[in-house]
Amino acid sequence: MTDFQITILGSNSAISNHGRHPTAQLVSMHQLQFLVDCGEGTQERLHENKIKWFKIDYIFISHLHGDHYFGLIGLLTTFNLLKRTAPLTIFAPKDLKKIISMQLKASNTSLNYLIKFVSTLDDEKRLILDLPVCEVYSFPLKHKIPTTGFLFVEKAEPRLLDLQKLEKYDIAKSDYKLLKQGFDVKDKNGKKIKNSLLTTKGKSPRSYAFCSDTMYNLPMVKIIKNVDLLYHEATFLNEHLQRANETKHSTALQAAQIAKKANAKKLLLGHFSSRYLDLSVLQEEAQTIFKNVVLAIEGEVFKV
Repeated sequence: MTDFQITILGSNSAISNHGRHPTAQLVSMHQLQFLVDCGEGTQERLHENKIKWFKIDYIFISHLHGDHYFGLIGLLTTFNLLKRTAPLTIFAPKDLKKIISMQLKASNTSLNYLIKFVSTLDDEKRLILDLPVCEVYSFPLKHKIPTTGFLFVEKAEPRLLDLQKLEKYDIAKSDYKLLKQGFDVKDKNGKKIKNSLLTTKGKSPRSYAFCSDTMYNLPMVKIIKNVDLLYHEATFLNEHLQRANETKHSTALQAAQIAKKANAKKLLLGHFSSRYLDLSVLQEEAQTIFKNVVLAIEGEVFKV
């Protein structure tokens, strides 16, 4: 199966501390690379993790709090210095285009490549990118300013041909493509043969949900239902629930509750408050109600 994995580039909230940095992740799927959020210093993390920057053609910014996009202008201008010419698409709240344009204008910088800005909306689940191998959706989170999560869904693989049965039923090779697409076909005598007799189901598509800054947000459960890997912010322990509510963030316990209700296969916790040097306490709290919990440690790679 083709690789589908998440590389953690930044996992702290607000500021860098304890060797942790603001939010950034690289989603790799079918030879494609998607950068999700771009906190300060993201280009350094990309370099440290030996990631080939020029393969990044799509960037997703969840919201316009600085710890989720302050690294972007540095990355864009570095692309320019390195003579990038390939176009780049950025999905983000509409004001980001104004911000980047102002920064480029103030520094009298003209880019060698085209940036296409696609504005995100935090009103409902929306298909924002449709590629041959996957789809990417935005969906509303519940934070201080307009914020979206992102759902990456691999497209289903074609059905697999049963070569022995194909010979038995005398099917023309010109019909193999139809069979892979799930259609019934006729044998060389004109008799209709059901697809299920000639093929087996391909590998099930996988999915990854990125839920950055959000307070407990029950409506999103139906959107991320049965997701293979769920990244959910866990800024605080539940003993600081009042602070979480004031800042519109989540606790580790709340992240686990969402994972359980969504029937996620694995929960990835991140966006840690600097008050926690030892992150194991957050993992342990989440595991009281959802067992398959891991921490978004920078430099680690999580396979979907």
